[in-house]
Amino acid sequence: PNGTIKLDGLRDAIVFDKVSFSYDRASGPALRDVSIRFAAGQTTALVGASGAGKSTLVDLIPRFYDISQGSIQIDGIDLRSLDIADWRARIGFVSQDPFLFSTTIRDNIAFGCPGATTSDAEAAAERANASEFIARLPEGLDTPIGDRGVMLSGGQRQRIAMARAILRDPQLLILDEATSALDAVSEKLFQQALARLSQDRTVLVIAHRLSTIVDADRVVVLSNGSVTEQGTHQDLLDRKGDYWQFHTLQDVSASALEEARA
Repeated sequence: PNGTIKLDGLRDAIVFDKVSFSYDRASGPALRDVSIRFAAGQTTALVGASGAGKSTLVDLIPRFYDISQGSIQIDGIDLRSLDIADWRARIGFVSQDPFLFSTTIRDNIAFGCPGATTSDAEAAAERANASEFIARLPEGLDTPIGDRGVMLSGGQRQRIAMARAILRDPQLLILDEATSALDAVSEKLFQQALARLSQDRTVLVIAHRLSTIVDADRVVVLSNGSVTEQGTHQDLLDRKGDYWQFHTLQDVSASALEEARA
């Protein structure tokens, strides 16, 4: 059911208050009694093992699903009271596997913004660090990219998706494992684009590689659908809890990989 309230803007916070959620009764709860405050204008990273509930949590914010218990409040207003279309218009969502259409780069960037001009698309591509590779393509912005962007690399597809989000100029940007499949060079370019886009914006980042979130204002650690830790990157390392274990394991894996390459 749709709500009726339209926000002036996201000004304070998105608050999860004792939220629980189940996809169905047989599977049990995917989230259990989750309480988190996502402050407006800050970048919050969500960390945890596969199946911890990270993607489920962010899918509740645009109301892809409704919660089973508790409440989600946007600037103190229950999420279910908001006009869905108006609320979703304020959100940019970049997933691990962004959907691109079998048309041109220009059309893919402008999807969701029918009135966008060529200059708008070019500016969004520039901010997403996509303009350099687009300029090398046979027809630039008018180059067809094939079904689901098959003509582009993974890093190029992600930067097109980021340009699409930039063009919408969302108040809330959600990145769901958006860099997990990228190589080191593509990840660096993507991170540079994210740093520019994050200014004066609320950002939620689901991160597999912890190196990508060291500058986040806050890190939230999930395990089996519950919040186990919250704090800054350095605070959580100092506690030597779940986050420290994730960080240590990734350092060991990276060192082993470098030795194998040598």
